[in-house]
Amino acid sequence: MAEFKDIIGQEKIKEHLMNAIEQDKVSHAYIIEGERYCGKEFIANVFAMALLCEKEGVEPCNSCHSCVQCLTKNHPDIIYVSHEKVNTISVDDIRSQVTGTIAVKPYSGRYKIYIIPESEKMNDNAQNALLKTLEEPPEYAVIILLTDNASALLPTIQSRCVMLGMKPVSDKLVKRFLMEEEKIPDYRAEVCAAFARGNIGKAKILARSEEFDKIKDDAIAMLKHIHEMDISELAGTIKKMNEYKLEINDFLDILSVWYRDALIFKATNDANGLIFRDQLNNIKGTTSRSTYEGIENILEALDTAKKRVSANVDFNLTMELLLLSIKENCDR
Repeated sequence: MAEFKDIIGQEKIKEHLMNAIEQDKVSHAYIIEGERYCGKEFIANVFAMALLCEKEGVEPCNSCHSCVQCLTKNHPDIIYVSHEKVNTISVDDIRSQVTGTIAVKPYSGRYKIYIIPESEKMNDNAQNALLKTLEEPPEYAVIILLTDNASALLPTIQSRCVMLGMKPVSDKLVKRFLMEEEKIPDYRAEVCAAFARGNIGKAKILARSEEFDKIKDDAIAMLKHIHEMDISELAGTIKKMNEYKLEINDFLDILSVWYRDALIFKATNDANGLIFRDQLNNIKGTTSRSTYEGIENILEALDTAKKRVSANVDFNLTMELLLLSIKENCDR
């Protein structure tokens, strides 16, 4: 099943798209922007299903021939643009899958819908080729660009599209979704919601991930003892961090949540609002060893480390500076 009501927490986007269908004011081009896993593809799919559904109404019925084709990704009037090169959508990709086919009218529905995931990967030639179509689209065409970085798209493309920005979903809604739909236990749902930071797709992945549990356990083990570690032990920790390069932001988020818990507990002496309530004694140890300024310095160092990782600064150097900063502020 896929309906607008299944979209969690994106009320403005849902309202806009449903009104467009109801009022028959569907745009020829949309940009849906949001971070990876946040549900952009799901929204695009529900919108496409609703546009092509054979029954009256705003919600797709999920049972007509068109909806069944959509659910199995076999609808001839929905084209998912793909690319062979990992980091590039080339002009050939756009020409062969979009501009070269868009003049062919829909096979069965009112609309012909193009969904372009990772559209920020279009190079300039590809974007310019698409721009010509956006300037004079056929009346039946709907082009949906999905991206985690709309600023990577040419201003001329942005100006010809309706921009729909995904917003972080509240932890409360994410937790409820994990418990009710994914059958995740209360405490685990709360932890996953905290680390997902409003990204419901990421929360689902974390809830089912044994790797995340391992990363969390390793991070907590380090946090318990970092104030006692010497330089050689820090070097060993950095070496172990290399195992998590693809998930290093998860690792850094765990550290950030730990020190936010410590800051909250130091200020309130109340464990109810903590994410790591099961580690209360160790959180107390962190707060007793560090001042407010020390914990804030650590949180600032974690933010800096994330920026350096994103900028491809040398990984080992980034982690070494981070751990030295944590250790330096553990006892102040």
